[in-house]
This record gives sequence, structure tokens and C-alpha cells, in this order.
Amino acid sequence: MNKDDRGPLDLTRVIDDREKEISNLKNNIANLEESLHSKDYWEKPDYKFLVEENLNLRRKITEHEQEILEVKADNVKLSQQITTMMERMRDANF
Repeated sequence: MNKDDRGPLDLTRVIDDREKEISNLKNNIANLEESLHSKDYWEKPDYKFLVEENLNLRRKITEHEQEILEVKADNVKLSQQITTMMERMRDANF
């Protein structure tokens, strides 16, 4: 664990992990779409599976993107709380 890593609750780490997952999911979608265009699946059951898988991956991406937005918003709120607490401590000559 590097010295900047604060463990599994490190917001920066959570954001980075989610962005990596999103990138991987987008790559999977691209691979599935390429597979669709390179093969003659249009009338086969495999096509339906790939379309459903594509939709599932897109849903996961949306969920992860929403989670990233929430974590970033929480990060801003926590930063503001810390700043407020530090100002109070300075004002109290702590």
C-alpha cells in the first residue's frame, strides 16, 4: 500500500477503480459490437444474447457513472466539512 492510499475507503481510489471498470465495460461493448458486425448473427439466437449483454453492460456503465458522481459529490462535501472544522479550530486557537 503506498503512503497516499488510505485503504478501501479512499475516495480517489474508489473513483479510479470505478473509472477503470467503466473503461473495461466500454471495451466489452465495443468488442461485442464489433463481433456483431463481423459475423452474420442478425437472425440467430446468438444475436439476441449479444444485444441483451450489450444492454446489461450499458446499464452497468450508467450505474458506475452515477456512483462516481455520488462519490465526487461526497468528496466535495467532506472537503468542505474539513475546511469548516479547521477554520473553527483556528478561530478557537486550538
